[in-house]
Amino acid sequence: MRKYVLTSVLFLICILSGCGDPIQDDLLNYVNEEMPTIGKEESTIIGKYENVTGSNYTDDQTLYNALKVEIIPSYNAFIKELEAVEVDTEELRKLHENFIEAANIQASAFLLIVSAIENQDSTMINEANEKLNTARKMMRDYKNEVEKLAKKHDVKLEKK
Repeated sequence: MRKYVLTSVLFLICILSGCGDPIQDDLLNYVNEEMPTIGKEESTIIGKYENVTGSNYTDDQTLYNALKVEIIPSYNAFIKELEAVEVDTEELRKLHENFIEAANIQASAFLLIVSAIENQDSTMINEANEKLNTARKMMRDYKNEVEKLAKKHDVKLEKK
């Protein structure tokens, strides 16, 4: 009888602890705990960049000041926070590393824009724009891959 009870208890413990999908658990923590604040920070920084570029562009000095004083320092802090995120599973870690790489490419584009303005070099601006396009594509790919991973592991992501 003791052997039966012990076996039943061990079986129940194995079921309760073994049923969890480590990727699902990691993904839930990632999307619910780790990334929301960081994602908002990035959106705020990119919003500041968009306020001085494209149809909102006024002049080089305004863009230069925004990049030097606010955007680049904030984005560098964002990257440090992004790099501090702990991910337990290899599948999610690969995706997160892709996001970090995209963020670093975007940061280097910001620095290149500053240099382009300092040197009045339109070739550097074109190179920076290519980097920004590459980073945007990588970030879209990252989001798509996170969505695929979530679907594969029965994690419902809320669209914001």
